[in-house]
Amino acid sequence: MDKIKFSDIRITGGLWRDKQDMVKNVTIDAVYNRFCETHRFEALKCTWKEGDPDCPHIFWDSDVAKWLESAAYIMATEERDEKLEKIFDDAVDLIVKNSDEHGYFNSHFLVTRQNERFCHRGEHELYCAGHLIEAAVAYYEATGKDKFLKAMCKYADYIEQVFKLEKSAEFFTPGHPELELALVRLYHATSDKRYLELSKYFIDEHGKPENGEISNNNYNQDDMPLRDRITADGHCVRALYLFCGMADIAYEYNDSGLLEACKRLFENITNRRMYITGGVGSTYMGESFTVDYDLPNRKAYAETCAAISLAMFAGRMQAIEPNSKYADIVEKVIYNGFLSGVSMDGKSFFYENPLEIDPGFNNKERFPITRRQEIFSCSCCPPNITRFIPSIAEYMYSYNDSVLYIHHYMNSETVGGSIGIVQETNYPADGEILIKCNIDKEYIALRIPGWCKSFKLSLPYEMKNGYAFVRLSGETEIRLTLDMPIEAIAANKRVHENAGRIAIMRGPVVYCAEGVDNGADLKNVRVDIHGNFELGSAEFLLPSIKTTGFRDADFDSLYKFADDAYEEFPLTLIPYYAFANRGTSEMLVWLLKK
Repeated sequence: MDKIKFSDIRITGGLWRDKQDMVKNVTIDAVYNRFCETHRFEALKCTWKEGDPDCPHIFWDSDVAKWLESAAYIMATEERDEKLEKIFDDAVDLIVKNSDEHGYFNSHFLVTRQNERFCHRGEHELYCAGHLIEAAVAYYEATGKDKFLKAMCKYADYIEQVFKLEKSAEFFTPGHPELELALVRLYHATSDKRYLELSKYFIDEHGKPENGEISNNNYNQDDMPLRDRITADGHCVRALYLFCGMADIAYEYNDSGLLEACKRLFENITNRRMYITGGVGSTYMGESFTVDYDLPNRKAYAETCAAISLAMFAGRMQAIEPNSKYADIVEKVIYNGFLSGVSMDGKSFFYENPLEIDPGFNNKERFPITRRQEIFSCSCCPPNITRFIPSIAEYMYSYNDSVLYIHHYMNSETVGGSIGIVQETNYPADGEILIKCNIDKEYIALRIPGWCKSFKLSLPYEMKNGYAFVRLSGETEIRLTLDMPIEAIAANKRVHENAGRIAIMRGPVVYCAEGVDNGADLKNVRVDIHGNFELGSAEFLLPSIKTTGFRDADFDSLYKFADDAYEEFPLTLIPYYAFANRGTSEMLVWLLKK
């Protein structure tokens, strides 16, 4: 399957146009300014001295690389930006200047512990290299400039020499996977199959007993060969970046064993270990998956990067094997667990995305922060957001010789390539979608989301794997109407945190209650799932929801005899992604069912 590149698609309106404008006009500068203040760009000069208080951290290069990749994506989808281009070119000049004779670049290990390169598996050298490679590919594709690309090819050649040919490094595979998927991108950019083969080499080496990296600790997913893996364990982002690499190699080599492992892992995550928001990671300890159905709400880690990496994995699966279940997960992530990671003004961020906040609850346990911050010491999430939003259209389409698949609905038009298609829609504010296309395909296949119980299509269709196949005949106009009622969702009974509770969704969007709208003690609020629900204002781009809430009357004693007396009050729900934009407040996704 091929994809229509995001650079050939113009988002013309709706929520994603707003978010892309936000990144272009606000967020990219906000992140750059914070990175300058914390000396991340300055570190590329490699002028630090060992022992300096601001010695570059082991993962700073990855932060800078993701910002550079973001800038390249903005330039690929918008007009060339002289300011961004100069920042990028200056950074590339420093990276090329300070790379050693082998092409090796790492602003930490070139300055301090210079004799320890490739000695410490957990210290992010290959992770940083992967992100630098992705940035180089992105810039080459956006501008045609190849200075950075050539430098990263030299670096990749050195990695091949050290790890694959000489086996002279002190470890065998990346401690923080990412290089695996980056090498596949480098292969597509250069057509040099050695980079694809190196990616496959690392995928095959993960979990080999003879490598000596096997242990009962599954933090790095190296406790068994990847083709044998059944459950998603350990550090969520590391796991999912690795699964992306697995999916890439499964596709490139038609590797059925690796693809079956990817399918098992996808099912385990999405049916046992994923929050309703598309967030993953149940604990801050190791930023990890835990066990099936362990999904605490207040302590949810649900790192923004983990949501992004789940969308990346599901997007690869959707391209390999068109089935609406994969695109459904991409959609769940992008409208919920990912989008909550950035404030509405685009200037501050969440690293963790809990499903419940009670700022008045005071004990010695660790809980996520209640307000987004402009910078973190570990700032992987902000530049991940700034690269994901400009390239969001990459998930929209895939095609083969006979079928064009529409996976996602965004107000947009193609602006390059051989496939002409226009979408006119306010989705997900409503379910009305108009498709205009003139393509040399036999069919167009429109995804019918898993949340949608009924829909209307203006032309005859046949359903297959969650897609409505419409036969094309020249220039075609198709109107799709997705019924989008407000729904109450229950969790599996094994998710003990949510016993007796429901979440409210409309289309793909999860809603939550905030104390700023509804007062205190949200954990006590009940909702009648058969009650009246109405759409309210769109303060946060999508409509709020209004209904009647019920809660116990207040009383002074610590206990009383139970009864069925509740106080009614007007309950307001807002899109989950918009919580914590109006000051510190209680927040709750899972409400008691009346």
